[in-house]
Amino acid sequence: MTANAMSRRNAVAAGVLIGTALLAETARASDDHVSANEAVIRNWYKAWEKKDMDWAPFDAMLTDDFAFSSTEGNDHISKAAFKKNCWDTQIAFIKGSDLELVTVKGDEALVKYLCHTVNGKSFRNVEYLRLRNQKIEEIQCYFGGNMTYPSAVSSQKKLGRAESGDLT
Repeated sequence: MTANAMSRRNAVAAGVLIGTALLAETARASDDHVSANEAVIRNWYKAWEKKDMDWAPFDAMLTDDFAFSSTEGNDHISKAAFKKNCWDTQIAFIKGSDLELVTVKGDEALVKYLCHTVNGKSFRNVEYLRLRNQKIEEIQCYFGGNMTYPSAVSSQKKLGRAESGDLT
């Protein structure tokens, strides 16, 4: 093999090594970004357990243009409306949450949690969160049911109607 051919082979090998290193660095940077976002999300849910009734830690985790939506008629309400309608009314009521699923992809996350109230009840929710610069920009909450399974849908009355084909 000529010296020229050998140098091309070495150049290709070096290019592959450099490309692999760059891809690995990009993956690490992406992993770090996801890890930082997951930490923000976990801190958000942990903050609900602190009970110091201080809005400041929550406010610091939210962007100035934060929006909250839910199936309860909240359609992209502002941070101020979220504080008044959700935080003020729920902070003393929430005992804590068990995060059952936290899936983060870039600046988006899905979280499923089992929430425990101070009166001994529990319920599940699923929330979609979008983050920007390691702050929560948006939460869309999809309310789940309580822990008294089977649900009303499978009650005898509904079951009898379902068996007859009448689901209305």
